[in-house]
Amino acid sequence: MILKRKKIIGISGSLRSNSSASAVLEVVSNLVPGHVAFTVFTGLVEIPPFNDSGQAPLPVANFIKLITESDAVFFCIPEYAFGVPGALKNALDWTVSSTAFSGKPVALITAASSGDKAHAALLLTLSALDTKIADGTTLLISFVRSKLNEKGEVKDIPTFNAIKKVIGTLIQTIE
Repeated sequence: MILKRKKIIGISGSLRSNSSASAVLEVVSNLVPGHVAFTVFTGLVEIPPFNDSGQAPLPVANFIKLITESDAVFFCIPEYAFGVPGALKNALDWTVSSTAFSGKPVALITAASSGDKAHAALLLTLSALDTKIADGTTLLISFVRSKLNEKGEVKDIPTFNAIKKVIGTLIQTIE
């Protein structure tokens, strides 16, 4: 029997490639076993401001298709002004009238100075989108910059182990 390779889409809530959230997402991508395809979505910047006036623009349609065709989604976000980064929230707003996230397993790591408010806010949004958030697939990494080295690698062993546990639990959820 041939097993289908599982697909996880990684989404950083930051548009900066050198952000802490993007660095943690890169760590996650390196921890995924070979039988899982992990692709980082980099198109948030291309998604236009949300409006519900008609057909979704092509970048939005492509985003929804990517989510729909994935087995799971792995978010890693910073916290901006005590909330979810605007570009990510905008992209998620476009998916509300679709079923792209319905029943979709997701993981969330919030990597910020504090992060608790953005973490709670995105969990609420993901709940509204009818995602599947299993126990053990969320992690709040406060004071993230103190846990990364200058190359963006996790130098704090308990944090590294917690990240490994989140990705492992998500993979168990989809298998």
